[in-house]
Amino acid sequence: MPIHYEQVGGHVARITIDRPEARNALDLHHFRDLANAWRRFRDDPDDWVAVITGVDRSFMAGADLKTYIPQITALQQEINAGGVDEIDGCKLRDGTDAVLRSLKIYKPIIAAVNGACVAGGMEMLGGIDIRLATEQATFGVMEPKRGLFAGGGTTVRLPRQLAFPAAMEFLLTAEAFPASRALELGLLNEIVDEGDLAERALWWAARINANAPLAVQATKESVLRGLAVEQREAYRIESELAGKIFSSEDAKEGPRAFAEKRDPVWTGR
Repeated sequence: MPIHYEQVGGHVARITIDRPEARNALDLHHFRDLANAWRRFRDDPDDWVAVITGVDRSFMAGADLKTYIPQITALQQEINAGGVDEIDGCKLRDGTDAVLRSLKIYKPIIAAVNGACVAGGMEMLGGIDIRLATEQATFGVMEPKRGLFAGGGTTVRLPRQLAFPAAMEFLLTAEAFPASRALELGLLNEIVDEGDLAERALWWAARINANAPLAVQATKESVLRGLAVEQREAYRIESELAGKIFSSEDAKEGPRAFAEKRDPVWTGR
């Protein structure tokens, strides 16, 4: 299976895109499988942080246009004709779920980018919280160069995540940027030696998982929901989530562990 899901211990799940023959470009079935991997991570209470990476110096190159366009066209025709709303278990929304545009996941996600992160790869990166890359990695919103449009969230998320001129540099030039420039523009957290990338991603996951999982997830939820509304509503969401966290078992365990001078034992309850 080209999309691998592993539970690697320490409440960490690792998702690997494994389609090197297409530079980790995905067709309809692989988008379905990637979307299902994200849904599994969202729904499994034992997985607190996810790491996503690719194989053979490729991260994700978006859609495999040779196969994806005919497949998605056929699916749309079936829907328009009033027939089935899926083919081989594949649905229209799988593409946007796979790139984290329409799927709500409040657990932290780490990208370990080891190669080309373009088109759909950049779309998905916009839904990822911590971003590591090797020096060999490249980044680009390439759709306009081919007369296409980045409709998986990039034109909305990138200007909210980077300084406006930096976001527009990505969006309007449609060029591939080296990791050094992506770091300079604020797209990445750090650049890592290729041989250290997997271990470094797990190190970031361990840093996050040292904290109470419900508090971490509520923090991410407050940020994402708050960005989508005006400030007064964002404060209301923050207060709502704070009330839930302060009534949790982990909110009792944290101060108790501090008073007893020991590490807390989080239960996610």
